[in-house]
Formats: sequence, C-alpha cells, structure tokens
Amino acid sequence: MKAIYLDCFSGISGNMLLGAFLQAGVPEAYLRAELAKLPLEGSYVMKVEPVMKNGIAACYVDVRLPHHDGKHGDEHRTMADIRALIEASALSEVVKARSLAIFQMLAEAEGKVHARPADTVAFHEVGAVDSILDIVGAAICLDYLGIERVFASKVNTGSGFVQCAHGLMPVPAPAVADLLLDWPNYHAGAEKELTTPTGAAFLRSQASFSESLPEGFRADGVSYGAGTWDLAIPNVLRLYIGEMAEKEAEQGSDFLVLETNIDDMSPQIYGYLYERLFAAGALDVWTTPIVMKKTRPAQMLSLLCRTRSKDACASVILRETTSIGLRVLEVAERIEAEREMVKVATPYGEVACKLAFCHGVLVNSKPEYEDCCLLARRAGVPLKQVEEAARQALAASCATSRRIKK
Repeated sequence: MKAIYLDCFSGISGNMLLGAFLQAGVPEAYLRAELAKLPLEGSYVMKVEPVMKNGIAACYVDVRLPHHDGKHGDEHRTMADIRALIEASALSEVVKARSLAIFQMLAEAEGKVHARPADTVAFHEVGAVDSILDIVGAAICLDYLGIERVFASKVNTGSGFVQCAHGLMPVPAPAVADLLLDWPNYHAGAEKELTTPTGAAFLRSQASFSESLPEGFRADGVSYGAGTWDLAIPNVLRLYIGEMAEKEAEQGSDFLVLETNIDDMSPQIYGYLYERLFAAGALDVWTTPIVMKKTRPAQMLSLLCRTRSKDACASVILRETTSIGLRVLEVAERIEAEREMVKVATPYGEVACKLAFCHGVLVNSKPEYEDCCLLARRAGVPLKQVEEAARQALAASCATSRRIKK
C-alpha cells in the first residue's frame, strides 16, 4: 500500500505539508483546481516557489489574503462555519471527510483550551482562509497520491512565545500541547513556533508514530516542504513516499470497533450521524437490527476506526445520539486486498477507479460512486450511463496495464 513518512525534525505546519506534497509529485495545477472548488473565490492568493533552506532545495507555499498586511487573525470562523463551507464545496466525499476529520480534531483541542463546545470555538489563526486551504489542500494531496498510511517521527515544537489573537502564548501553543499529549515531542534549534495547530492536528488525525522509517516501508522518493523561518537548522519538513509491505502493515494493528445499542432515537438522525462519524475518522459505520430487554426493537451502532480516532468518534456518538456509553473492541488483525487508485477518461469527464489485488492478481475493479454522481449531475444523464462508460474505460485501461498482465 502507498504510504508516507514525515520527518518532523524542524516541526510541521500546513504550508510545509503542501510544499512537501507538491515536490513529491502532486501537480500544482491540480491542487489549485481542486482548491478552487471551495467557495472562497477571490479571497486568497497562493504563491508557490522553489527555495533553498540551508542548502536543501525545498518547495515553499504561501497563502495571502488580498489587501492584507500578512498577519493572521482577520478571519474568524466557528467549526460549524468551516463544516458548512467544506460540505458546500464540489470536493470529493473522501477529501471532505478527511478535511473535516482534521478540523474536528483541532476544534476539540481548541474547545478544551478555551472551555467551549467544539462547534462554537471561534478560530482565529486556524480558522483563517490560509489554514482552511492548508488542511483541505493536504487532504487533496493525500487523495491524489493514493496514500493509505501516514507515519511520522517525534516532533520538534520549537520554543519561546508566539503572538496570537489572545495575546502572547508559550510555544508549543496550548492547542498544540493538547494535540501532542500522546505524541513524542521535543524542542531544539530555535525560539520559534515550529509546529503549528494545523500541523499538530494533521498528525493526531492522520498519522501513526514511528521512531524512524517503519519496518517494511520502501521509500521511492523524498521531498521537502519549506517553512517560513531561516534558522540554524533547515526549516523544512522531510517527506518520504513509498510502499508499505502488506504483511508489515498488518502487524501491530491499531484498529478498533466501537459499539453501542440504541433503542430510543429517531431513525432520521442516522444519516447525519454517519456523516459526522466519517468526518471524525471512522473507516466504516454500520447498524444492525437487534432486540433488547423487554423485547424492545433497537439498533446496534458499530464503527471501525484507528486508535487515534477513538476519542473523536466516541465524542460524536455521545453528543449526537441518545447513547450514554459504548464498547471498545480491539481488532487483532485486518486482512486487506492491496488497493490502487487509477483515473480513467470518459465522455463525461475523469473518473477515479479502485483496483483490488490479491497476491498480485486483480480481483475487483470499480468506478468511484461519488465521481460518477458528480459527472451525471453535470451532464444531466442517468448515473448508470456514466458508470457504464467508466467501466468500459477501466476495462480498456486494465487490458493494457503491464501490472495486471503479470
């Protein structure tokens, strides 16, 4: 499976992530086109340029607001505002869910710091347009590269103090300190903020810790995303991209199943609940009809998630449902087919398709449902017509693939 390893020796921030992804092979034009699907037209300017950091060639991404002095804090949004903005976009459902999962993790941390419910936290630096683009942009890049696992090193937070909307704050900022509670971190090299809330939220939401390159990880390339500072150490995020052996990926499984029985909730809520759970990091969600005490009909709500998403998913269940408790079951092993995403051209537009392999043999192939829905709506044709065109294009692509012919 495709995987990346983030070496955070000089911290991690949203713009460092975007720079590293772009140098790793995400086309700048593609990233700009996808970000343009957000309802933020005309509210930002994104500059991408090659830079040198202590002799290392890196990519620097800088987002500025028009007629802005370069400081953060002009744009205040709540988590509810950000959720509505992302959900109103034309981005894929996968990108939306991943973006919201990162922001939800951040909202929980900011809410804890400021003693407010996550949905009502007024984001300052984090809620500004640049950070929305950083987080959504990172989700777009992960999707484009087909990344299934993210690993990261211990994190250099930096030290000293940083000027925030609430005044001078110690480094790491309170939200960063909360997000990195269970993540190995240190500070060295500079009295600067090296790890930002967006960077910490990405790690907590998407990554698993690994002291060094994980066993079974074969790196195919390395890239560098530049930070803002010029320091004694290179202010860059190093990203290794490659393949994780399936056998190694299965070892040390950190998958959990969360379950709860619900017998007193309106069924209308489940659709919204599913959306919130996927946004919080759930990998799958399902309900099973059951009969509880006094022969009362009920639903058992179950979800699969990684350990890092447990608290966020549990919080959604306890907030959004009538449940007052849930069970946590460890998954000893999860066997998965090797997966690969390919894009095929149809008369209606490009469709992402998923290929599944077992011991190198293609066993399943399928066009992505959401892509087909979007194209069907745009073209005003039946969904089945787009799906059939995608299947034909995929069959032709598979017939000429050297890998599938093996």
